[in-house]
Amino acid sequence: MRALKIAATGMTAQQMRVETISNNLANMNTTGYNARRAEFADLHYQQVSRAGTVNAADGTVLPTGVQLGLGVRPAAVTVHLQQGALSATGNDLDLAIEGRGYLEVTLPSGQSAYTRDGALKRSAEGLVVTSEGYAVAPEITIPTDARSLSINAGGEVYAYFDDTAEGQLLGQITLVSFANAKGLEAVGGNLFKETEASGNPIVGNPGEDGMGTLRQGYLEDSSVDAVREVTELIEAQRGYEMNAKVISAVDQMMSVTTQVR
Repeated sequence: MRALKIAATGMTAQQMRVETISNNLANMNTTGYNARRAEFADLHYQQVSRAGTVNAADGTVLPTGVQLGLGVRPAAVTVHLQQGALSATGNDLDLAIEGRGYLEVTLPSGQSAYTRDGALKRSAEGLVVTSEGYAVAPEITIPTDARSLSINAGGEVYAYFDDTAEGQLLGQITLVSFANAKGLEAVGGNLFKETEASGNPIVGNPGEDGMGTLRQGYLEDSSVDAVREVTELIEAQRGYEMNAKVISAVDQMMSVTTQVR
């Protein structure tokens, strides 16, 4: 009976949905994290009788036909790009992006990766790096005798020293955008990589050409809505249970057929 396989695809789909929701809830405190949503599509249909064909009995045209669906399949797990709330930290190297854009970092392999996690640090060599130790591109080196740092909304980094009142310009933080940011590949560690679907990176200064601006001393919170996620979790659980009941019902129907004398 087809219903067994159809219900099994439904259970698999709801299981994937639960896994996606659980990942969202696990990252509800992850800096710069955007919630994901599981999307599904129906499978092929078995055409028992096609709509529009001629009924051999009397020559009339079938208005609808008989199409039997074969279940559901995962279509995508898409990221919902949404600005998270900003939390004040007061740290000189904490940066939040208001609007479009990603910070570019350089991986040990030399490849570029992109992140909205602005919890930056200072390495032993004075380089501005991420929490994982990856240097921000373009590289900015902080002098050892710098008293404090100032990063304006346009990404200019100034260092202040004890013997001077004016700040010294150390460099410019740039942002990167993509034609299809949803097509970026998540690789963990709050990092993304460019793909064919995302398009080529577009580099620009904060506040220019549609790029977001920077807020020093702030971090972007996760955009996960815990109430919504729990509601969808309950819905997915009920969907899983209903598909399991279909399998149980079909099993009982098959048992009846084997008992027919």
